[in-house]
Amino acid sequence: MLLAGGQGSRLGGLTRNRAKPAVSFCGKYRIIDFSLSNCTNSNINTVGVLIQYKPFLLNSYIGLGSAWDLDNPFGGVHILPPFLGEFEGSWYNGTANAVYQNYEFIDYYDPDYVIILSGDHVYKMDYTLMLKFHKERNSEITLATIQVPWEETSRFGIITVDEEARITQFTEKPAQSESNLASMGVYIFNGATLKQALRDDKGDYLSQNDFGKNIIPQQLNQGKRVYAYKFDGYWRDVGTIESYYHANMESLRDGHFLNIFDPKFRIFSNEDIFPPHFVGSTAEIDNSLICNGCIVHGKVSNSILAPGVYVGERVEIRDSIVLPYVKVHEGSFIQRTIIGENAEIMSHCSIGAEGNIAPDQEGITVIEDYHLIPEGTVINAGMNVYRSRSI
Repeated sequence: MLLAGGQGSRLGGLTRNRAKPAVSFCGKYRIIDFSLSNCTNSNINTVGVLIQYKPFLLNSYIGLGSAWDLDNPFGGVHILPPFLGEFEGSWYNGTANAVYQNYEFIDYYDPDYVIILSGDHVYKMDYTLMLKFHKERNSEITLATIQVPWEETSRFGIITVDEEARITQFTEKPAQSESNLASMGVYIFNGATLKQALRDDKGDYLSQNDFGKNIIPQQLNQGKRVYAYKFDGYWRDVGTIESYYHANMESLRDGHFLNIFDPKFRIFSNEDIFPPHFVGSTAEIDNSLICNGCIVHGKVSNSILAPGVYVGERVEIRDSIVLPYVKVHEGSFIQRTIIGENAEIMSHCSIGAEGNIAPDQEGITVIEDYHLIPEGTVINAGMNVYRSRSI
């Protein structure tokens, strides 16, 4: 069950028109590609995708699931929006409630095990290894975990374990912590355990209906066998502008941990087929990802150009992420900026190069999807630029 209904408000203009899992990542991918590809590479052939916020683009992108080999007639990928039945159904109220409302879908397949995933994390993981660990420990619930920097523990659900990796304590986003072992938001439940846990949670009117805040602590309090599976690969929660920016930039480093080029563990995508990219005689490209359909006449360094981007003559783009179908016209300068899909930067603009940055900010500039920046505009570093909306 893949949770993909979050609004992603901390990503600002990148999610005003689409759900967070549908945001472009690392050129040709969408964030949800990683969880779906993990399922494919783990031989999981039945996936329910729970959608809610701005679902159209995500729904159309997933389609029949053929890009991830999830279009088989004996399972496949299923889009599960909120619904209203005769006696039940409503908007999803938390991650646990989203799964609870779709338990009829789970019951149809009657699984021994259910894996709960988030559609907004970037990582490569073989879930069969986690399931093997789950069975070996005779676990009722297993959480995938990863060590995070001590200064970031307040952002995660933090776990304490005994010598056998059994979880003894789980605290959601603690102000202070004695452990830096964090939950990745990946859970394996025994089928019967999950059903009962969701029923109990539904009956608790004080619950926020969340796996991290409610379900896991409740199951620990009931004495259930809950274990921590330690994952030692690359994993990033890309829920903020800063984490999204850095995760993209990390893909440009030599020997980067994600390794999207590994043919043994491919990340699949449902992007349209574009013509080859074109690099003009005046172009200069250094340490950058240039996707199909791009036309480059200017200078691009340490940046990512998603499919269909146009870069005009005498344009310079540095340390930036340019999402699909953006046009940057001649003489413009772009630095440390994320430009949303279908935005257009007219000639002789300067974006992200000037301004005073507060000590607690990183000076990442964000341009919303479809925004038109007029000729000669100067936008200071760290600004978030939104389109005006008509009523």
